[in-house]
Amino acid sequence: MSMLMVGSVALDSIKTPFGDKKDILGGSAVYASVSASFYTDVKLVAVVGKDFPEEHVKFLKSRNINLDGLQINSGQTFRWSGYYEYDMNQAHTLDTKLNVLGTFNAQIPEKFRNSEYVLLANLDPELQLKVIEQLKAPKLIAMDTMNFWIENKRDALREVIKKVDVVLMNDAELRQFMETPNLPVAARRLLELGAKSVIIKKGEHGSLFFSKDDHFSAPSYPQEEFRDPTGAGDSFAGGFMGYLAKTNNVSKKNIRQAIILGSVMASFNVEDFSLSRLKRLAHHEIVERFQAIKRFSHFEEVQLVHQ
Repeated sequence: MSMLMVGSVALDSIKTPFGDKKDILGGSAVYASVSASFYTDVKLVAVVGKDFPEEHVKFLKSRNINLDGLQINSGQTFRWSGYYEYDMNQAHTLDTKLNVLGTFNAQIPEKFRNSEYVLLANLDPELQLKVIEQLKAPKLIAMDTMNFWIENKRDALREVIKKVDVVLMNDAELRQFMETPNLPVAARRLLELGAKSVIIKKGEHGSLFFSKDDHFSAPSYPQEEFRDPTGAGDSFAGGFMGYLAKTNNVSKKNIRQAIILGSVMASFNVEDFSLSRLKRLAHHEIVERFQAIKRFSHFEEVQLVHQ
């Protein structure tokens, strides 16, 4: 089953301790779409400028990503530049130019509106609300966000959270939004706000899942190659949602498997800049890494004897 992806497409300039790249392919919808494409067909809704390289369009099409919802407007593509130091959990923004993203109207093509699995990648929450209004009968909607929207559009973000099934935030964002350093308390407050479930992305420390009647703690893969963390959270979200769409199964067991596969996709993404690692990723590598996480996180029952 295919899924609908709405978010940003960008040209990024990124510097880490392991390299310096200019105008490389990026954006929340790109990372998430490519990650999801390993599991299901993706329908992308986003906007780019006239300057967007044709080679990137060809690459996205090669991943069976339907670009009928990709708007090409006059002007420049959204650009972000930033850098990371050795603590690569923290991105430092140097410059953001919204360009055509600043006037993006998020109009969903009619043939996309009956999509059952929908990922609202990091985007203005007012646009996320507009997308939700255009959907016909979604089975599961997930949304991502960032600190900029928490600071500047908190009310709109609250309304989005009430209308979706899965909220994805990293630990710093959730603490900021719920105004507490305690993650379980923050997750409970988010559920009380109206979220059906929440996934807390913790980078190299794995992820946490909370719903009203369930909790799951997922490990991360012990990373040896780590060149660029940009898009890791989006790759996680894409892998998570892509697997749910592929299996058309939102049981507790399947959601846990999807979370691990999200971690697997993020672990590959950080091994190189932009989409370079995902471009050369093979299916057997995904299976092997999933099995590795399963193996090192397994433990047996223990018999406790009273003394």
